Amino acid sequence: MSDCSRTLDDVKTLLRAFNDTDPQQTKKLYDSWAETYDQDLDLLNYRAPHLAVDFLDDNFPGAREEVQVLDVACGSGTGGKTGQCQRAGGSTLPQADRSLEPALVGVDCSKGMLDQAAKTGRYQDLRLALLGSDPLPAQTGGFVCMARGDHRGSPSEDYGKDLQRELQLMEDEGLWSPAGHKRTLRYMQDPYLSGESIQDLLTEERFLSGTVYLYQKSIQ
Repeated sequence: MSDCSRTLDDVKTLLRAFNDTDPQQTKKLYDSWAETYDQDLDLLNYRAPHLAVDFLDDNFPGAREEVQVLDVACGSGTGGKTGQCQRAGGSTLPQADRSLEPALVGVDCSKGMLDQAAKTGRYQDLRLALLGSDPLPAQTGGFVCMARGDHRGSPSEDYGKDLQRELQLMEDEGLWSPAGHKRTLRYMQDPYLSGESIQDLLTEERFLSGTVYLYQKSIQ
């Protein structure tokens, strides 16, 4: 159930609670966040699902009815609802044409989030899995599309360096090849800005930048 009284400051306070949490604590936080998650993302102008879906739509070369889309860390199903991630190719389909859509499978560590994703009616399957620990129901071949925001602070900067190193390592090992990337200046509102400092900034300066990556997996 949404809470119309929630504010951007409420969301910023919640995000700070994720600092220095272990995986089990993170799962509990997401469980407690699930019911207001979509509303809070709207307050943040969080555009990662839109950016990823649109970029995949623009670059996916195959027939959508022949593929499976694995929505990793699907949360409340925002990716499935955003332009219908299942379509992987263009315009929204009417209900009668849903047979032309690929199967959409969602994976998340939070049972509460998966319950919300189930309500969208967009997913053929939803599975509980902790990234990095549990195996993912991934098929061979296909594409990997991911989005990352340029968050502030040393932990995020270290993560960015580790990510770039891992992406390059997987490319060097022949596990995938880059199919494209796209920068955006409006990934989401900067949650680290205070109310007073925001007033003095231009609209674009209130946002974090980000990148969408697309890789084609090797068939092994």
